[in-house]
Amino acid sequence: MRWGLLLLLFLSSMRSCGCAPPQTCHPGDELLGRCTNDVLGDKPTCTQLTLGYCNDLEYSRTVFPNILGQQSSRDVESSAEYLLLSVIHGLLSGECSPEIRLVGCSVLASPCQDDKMIKPCRSTCDALRRDCAHAFEAIEMAWPYFLDCDRFFASNEEGCVDPLVGLKARQKQIEMSSLSGAEPSTILQFTYTTNAQMYSLLKRTAAKCPQITHVYSIGRSTEGRDLLVIEFSDNPGKHELLEPEIKLVANMHGNEVLGRQLLIYLPQYLCSEYVLGNQRIQTIINTTRVHILASMNPDGYELAASEVEDNSDPERANQEGHLLNGWTNGRTNAQNIDLNRNFPDLTSIFYRNRRSRHYRIDHIAIPDAYWFGKVAPETYAVMKWIRSLPFVQSASLHGGDLVVSYPFDFSRHPQEERMFSPTPDEQVIKQLARTYADAHATMSNNDTERCGASFYQTRGIINGALWYSFAGGMSDFNYLHTNCLEITVELGCDKFPSEAELYPEWKRNKEALLSYMESVHRGIKGVVQDVDGKGIKGAIISVRGVRKDVTAAEDGDYWRLLNPGTHILTATARGYSRVSKRVYLPHNMNKAGRVDFVLAKVPIEPDIDDHLFPTVDTWERFDPYNQFERDSEPGAREEKPWWWNYFSQSGISPPQWLLRSV
Repeated sequence: MRWGLLLLLFLSSMRSCGCAPPQTCHPGDELLGRCTNDVLGDKPTCTQLTLGYCNDLEYSRTVFPNILGQQSSRDVESSAEYLLLSVIHGLLSGECSPEIRLVGCSVLASPCQDDKMIKPCRSTCDALRRDCAHAFEAIEMAWPYFLDCDRFFASNEEGCVDPLVGLKARQKQIEMSSLSGAEPSTILQFTYTTNAQMYSLLKRTAAKCPQITHVYSIGRSTEGRDLLVIEFSDNPGKHELLEPEIKLVANMHGNEVLGRQLLIYLPQYLCSEYVLGNQRIQTIINTTRVHILASMNPDGYELAASEVEDNSDPERANQEGHLLNGWTNGRTNAQNIDLNRNFPDLTSIFYRNRRSRHYRIDHIAIPDAYWFGKVAPETYAVMKWIRSLPFVQSASLHGGDLVVSYPFDFSRHPQEERMFSPTPDEQVIKQLARTYADAHATMSNNDTERCGASFYQTRGIINGALWYSFAGGMSDFNYLHTNCLEITVELGCDKFPSEAELYPEWKRNKEALLSYMESVHRGIKGVVQDVDGKGIKGAIISVRGVRKDVTAAEDGDYWRLLNPGTHILTATARGYSRVSKRVYLPHNMNKAGRVDFVLAKVPIEPDIDDHLFPTVDTWERFDPYNQFERDSEPGAREEKPWWWNYFSQSGISPPQWLLRSV
């Protein structure tokens, strides 16, 4: 009878509470008065906020139990959540700091009024995650569970507090005070950036200009760092018919860092000036698709930067960065591979076959044997990227001298280390080099100090092989494997200049970078179609007298960089007729001329060359034996990320919730 009465009383209490079963009421909901948990004996109580890492919040009183169910300040201070907030600045290299810490503190120590908790605002959490999720991805850390915007935050209608209101006000005040005049302008911070900061800046830039930008990764480095590209276009993320595509690449050698910084500043400048209404920038972005890879070798940069930063020898304290890292530390990737010697040597194939009229010397296939050598993941990623988009022109930014070099980089005579070795497009590609050098503040000046080499007779440009010869370079690969013409820009003698030099170098190179992007609108462009108006992918466009053809893109559009003058163009495709046109390009043209072709279908006749000159290698064959993927398979033992030691050695229970694989 007694047990029956107790059971009846228990069921009656459950009905009156309205929360069954008892454990379904979350501690945060109970503190807000939505339901109760009888099993939680402690009532919410306002108390003084005494957490050291949260002492700069805009309020001084908090409530316990907190939203996570922690009963006291001591419970919070001994938790993995609080430890994370105490080290987050170092883990993220200063990115999203102090925002992450302040918002996290508003969860661990929410403000209290009349013994009731006030949750932080969900809108603040959403904005924080949008701006900072990439910083966690960069170190392979999961987004912290206690920053779940739907679970632990409230809407404005429910009543909430913005933990960043004070920080935003101070930042606004600093921003206003820095604007001396009424005219709005672009503000850049000329300091070196870590890899995490670089990723953050690129993604923040994209967030500020989502209508003209797109951030994507083309792969990962040897040590797993993203090779992150930011794209600018009025229709980002897709190729537009007849819109030329250009790429800018830097930091191929990890210790050559000036180009990396310039390509971190450039996206910020393009975004800001576009929004401010700069007509020149708007024209570039509205008519061109620009891809910027600021760091092709982030692992090498990490080593070079640490060498410079860690050097504490007082006798060398005032020396320039390139002396600190000895010009070599960080040059190669983490596998000790020089990336600018790691591309397929197609130039040798070109030289062997250039006298044969049957042999096509553009879009040369990658030999199968190449894949059985050591292919760096960075090289592999860039090759796939180059093959995937119809790039028209490119620039690779380096350091060590002040000059622009252009292909070929590999001498036409193997025993000659310095021999003029022109491409069939010598005049066009030389003009591209001239465009950058002449727009640079000092590169083409005869009285400019050089780094030992003498380029005064050529006004700051030189054929690569005439300077010094090497095989396996990226520029030669671009030229012989794709439509793309690439120059190499050596930005100065100092490979790792001091921060004081970053702003002057930006001023010297900004106009050159903009002029080079504009120069892609040179020569001719058009569409090759069949009689039904359908674009012919892979159609070949040739120029009489230039033994280098270009091929049409997916929708039949093509671009052919040409200097002013009269040219005879021919378009053809397998199974279609051949059509030729005479074109005159005047000297005063400031945009590419439009030349379209319509090809009629014809019967396919056997090509005798297919029988006389059979070949196994074709352009479509890329890593045909999956050799790269096989060499890149991860080991069976899965290691914890580098930051795990922060928690595993602290004596607390390691936070499995920070592991992305969980």
